[in-house]
Amino acid sequence: MDLSLDRPEGYLYVRRVGEHGITLIDRELTESFLLAPDRVVERWPVHAAGTLDEGHVNALLELQPELVLLGTGVRQVFPAAAFMAGFLRKGVGIEVMDNAAAARTYNLLAGEGRHVVAGFILGAAP
Repeated sequence: MDLSLDRPEGYLYVRRVGEHGITLIDRELTESFLLAPDRVVERWPVHAAGTLDEGHVNALLELQPELVLLGTGVRQVFPAAAFMAGFLRKGVGIEVMDNAAAARTYNLLAGEGRHVVAGFILGAAP
């Protein structure tokens, strides 16, 4: 049986999630970042879900998502209600999960052509 690597085309995708980094296609990122199907915003200045506030909402909304996924590190940690409410006021859904679950969900939705935006927090304490 022949095996071949089938890489998705037309969007940026997560290839691997590790404890200290996430690989996008063939490049590993070790600092928090935002990911949309057509671009990456590196060095997102967030190191823990507990530090997210209303001011961080705009960085995600600037990417014009239909849905936001928030990966909070190796464990799911919910941010402050004010952060979550910022999306609800704009009519944008938000889901909070660990980085591995956020990456799987992002890949699935981006592969369906949805304009999903994921924020991945790296360097968060377990």
